[in-house]
Amino acid sequence: MNIVLFGAPGVGKGTQAAILAERLGVPHISTGAIFREAIASGNPIGQQLKHYLDNGLLVPDEVTTTIALEAVKGSERGFILDGFPRNRSQAESLAESLRADGRSIDRVIYLTAPLDELTERMLKRGRQDDTEEVIRTRFEVYEKETSPVLNFFREVDHVVEINGVGEVNEVHERILSTINQVVNGD
Repeated sequence: MNIVLFGAPGVGKGTQAAILAERLGVPHISTGAIFREAIASGNPIGQQLKHYLDNGLLVPDEVTTTIALEAVKGSERGFILDGFPRNRSQAESLAESLRADGRSIDRVIYLTAPLDELTERMLKRGRQDDTEEVIRTRFEVYEKETSPVLNFFREVDHVVEINGVGEVNEVHERILSTINQVVNGD
């Protein structure tokens, strides 16, 4: 099962991806986690990534796409993608790479929630780069760069919108319901 979890920053993609990956027995591929590991290492790439993330900016396409596609290629049993693709170019690269391997995306799960709730969630996470100014910039970048990806996925009828508000288990059950529809051929 190849799944993309999609939505605004703070909507719960990482939380849901981790639970879902464990339940389905497939890897959770998070570009954010990969970036944070690189930053913690202190290497030059990590320092460059830190600059982008600290300012609420997206990491350049070529870096993000290379990292994500390498991880996807290594996951023959399927994957849960979280944080990728972030724009149409990345979505096209993902679809092309999967197609070349005779694979495709089974479902794009679009988690939604009001921006004020997402801001509150992000401030509570306690990450160093989660300030109100950076969060506001992330939302602006998301609207401009990332939300058009939905149009790309809607063109191939993969998108299911899920309400991301509620307890973690409630949201998870909503996601499982749509995945079960894919498994059962609905």
